[in-house]
Amino acid sequence: MATQANPYGSTTQERSGAQIIPSDNPDNSGPGPEVMDAATLIGDKVVNAAGDNLGKIEAIMLDVTTGRIAYAVLSFGGFLGMGSKLFAIPWGALTLDAREHGFILDVSKEKLENAEGFDKDHWPSMADANWASEIHSYYNVTPYWEDDEQEYRERRTASDLAPGEPKVY
Repeated sequence: MATQANPYGSTTQERSGAQIIPSDNPDNSGPGPEVMDAATLIGDKVVNAAGDNLGKIEAIMLDVTTGRIAYAVLSFGGFLGMGSKLFAIPWGALTLDAREHGFILDVSKEKLENAEGFDKDHWPSMADANWASEIHSYYNVTPYWEDDEQEYRERRTASDLAPGEPKVY
C-alpha cells in the first residue's frame, strides 16, 4: 500500500476505506482508530474541508457478501431530527478525524444539498448496482467492489509468474 499526503497535513495510505487523520495523543490502550466498534461512530459529526457542519452519521451499512463497509448514512438538515434528509455516503469518500472524533467529507454544502437523498421511511435499494455506481461517481470515489476486482486481478497476475519469480503485492 502506498503512502500519500492528504490535504489535512498528515499521511494516509491509499485504500478504498475511509482515510484516517491520527490523533495528536494516540491512546494505544484499545482498538482504533484503524479498527473500531461501528456503534461508536453513530452520531459522529461530519464536516467538510472548510469546517462547515454537514450533519451526523446515522448508520453504517455493511455489504454482507464482501464483509466491507459500503456506506455511511448521513443525516443533514432539519431541526432536532425533524425534516432531515438522509444521504448514502460511500465509505471511501470519508476521512476519519481521530483528533476531532468525527469525519470529513470533502464536498460543499451545496453539493450535498443537491445530492440524491432519501427520508427515513423511503430508503433506496442500496444493493442496486446502477444506484451504487451513481452514488460513488457523484462523490468521485472508486466503488469498493472495483477495488476488490483489481486486487483479484493483481493476485492472479502474481500467481501466474514463472517459478522462482517473486510475487509483489
